[in-house]
Amino acid sequence: MTEQNPATTDSKSRPSWDEYFAGLVDEIAGRATCDRGRSGCVVVRNKRIICTGYVGSPSGLSHCDEVGHLLKKAVDEDGTVRQHCVRTIHAEQNAICQAARYGLPLEGTTLYCTMVPCRVCAMLIASVGINRVVARRRYHAGHDTREIFAQAGVDLKVLEDTVESYEGQG
Repeated sequence: MTEQNPATTDSKSRPSWDEYFAGLVDEIAGRATCDRGRSGCVVVRNKRIICTGYVGSPSGLSHCDEVGHLLKKAVDEDGTVRQHCVRTIHAEQNAICQAARYGLPLEGTTLYCTMVPCRVCAMLIASVGINRVVARRRYHAGHDTREIFAQAGVDLKVLEDTVESYEGQG
């Protein structure tokens, strides 16, 4: 009689690396300090975490959860008016700033995030040499991001074909 390895007979399968790091993004998002978009981000090289980020105010400044939102109106070309909270910076921006602060190069890394990054984050991602982005969900205004990534050669993968929704997204 041959012995079976319990790991091979277990009905629970291990998550893929993309699923694993996307799950960590959800945990990191729990630190976010703006309830309009509690997002997280993790940047990985060779299956090792380089840095993380979440939506929050810069160090030393007040957080939305403490003093409320700092909303500004933005008007799209089609006349749609949106409100954006400008008290915080995005998870992707926070992760890139953390890497810069500690001298960690991001060339050739993969960035995992809650939703497809915004236009500004996409430009930063392309500028620092991140070559792959894995987003949990789509972003309602992700058209520019897809174009920027295509031009810059950044591979974009979306795990769930749903649009991230949050309060006041417009």
